[in-house]
Amino acid sequence: MATIQDMRLAGDETESGSADSLLLWILVWSELVAFGALLIAFMVMTLRDGEAAALLRSHLHPGLAALNTTLLVVSGWHAALAMRVGDGAVRRPLVLAAVFGLGFMAVKLVEYAIEIRSGIGDAGALAELYFLVTGFHLLHVVFGAAILLLVAWRPSRGNIVVIATLWHAIDLVWLVMFPIVYLT
Repeated sequence: MATIQDMRLAGDETESGSADSLLLWILVWSELVAFGALLIAFMVMTLRDGEAAALLRSHLHPGLAALNTTLLVVSGWHAALAMRVGDGAVRRPLVLAAVFGLGFMAVKLVEYAIEIRSGIGDAGALAELYFLVTGFHLLHVVFGAAILLLVAWRPSRGNIVVIATLWHAIDLVWLVMFPIVYLT
């Protein structure tokens, strides 16, 4: 049965709600464009310098990246769940989404340490672009996890929708990045 809060959310948006929604989608699309440009640059560089691409890929760990993919998908599921549950049960899925995001961070840092020790820097500019693209994404994950915890501490329906939407954009970027960086 729908609560008054749910009916208000599903009903007519106020002018402020429309503006907030527009700003949210501008932010999401700007993030997708920024990551899209970085990934296109990565693909162009791998095509232009096949030797550096082969060297870079010899240092990458697709198994760890696959584990991170699983962590982000499970995290995204919890973020989506937070939008569906009642106000009394919203904290748990938000915290779990953040915990899985922080798990992604831990695995990525372990992966970076292994790659650096193995000499990934020998791939030159392509290695730098790899760290730029994946590091930029990692910063988004860490920031998003912190916001998930903040919203879990003081949840409001509007903030839950905003962070869950942004979290899904972060997931989407990784789901596109994973095959481009690790599997091609």
